[in-house]
Amino acid sequence: IAARIADLDWDRIGAALGADGNAVLPRLLSAEECAALSVAYDDPAPFRPGDIDAVAAIESRGFMFGAPLALRLGTGFVPIRKLGKLPASTVRREYALEYGTGHLEMHRDALRPRDRVLLVDDVLATGGTACAAAEMIAELEAEVGEIAFVIELVGPWGRERLPPAHPV
Repeated sequence: IAARIADLDWDRIGAALGADGNAVLPRLLSAEECAALSVAYDDPAPFRPGDIDAVAAIESRGFMFGAPLALRLGTGFVPIRKLGKLPASTVRREYALEYGTGHLEMHRDALRPRDRVLLVDDVLATGGTACAAAEMIAELEAEVGEIAFVIELVGPWGRERLPPAHPV
């Protein structure tokens, strides 16, 4: 489990959600497993209102975890979406997939310079989407304070690809 949000039972949450990204959505159908995940929103330490200016989350499963955290922290929520899904002016990044490339984008006006951002996604595998998202946040002169994942897959070495300036 790759979340660095202290005092949360991420082992229990990760176990409830499964060992890979494909296991996340089916597991959320169970009320018991949704309840295990909701523990994360009771006390999202070490973050307190005022420590984080925005929570940014990567489409689409990241939205399910990022939006409630933003609400709990009293911050704005910034959706990071696949190419062509946002209506206003955007920044975008291409990133490598196992068999090709993908694109992410976010609204150009979603963040202000020096905003401190908590970046959230469901699974850390190769780290490509998280790196692309962090680059877009930096392009807007905001700062990725932390990156949180519900599940970290062992083997693809995604954590090593993330810039060391971004704690996971």
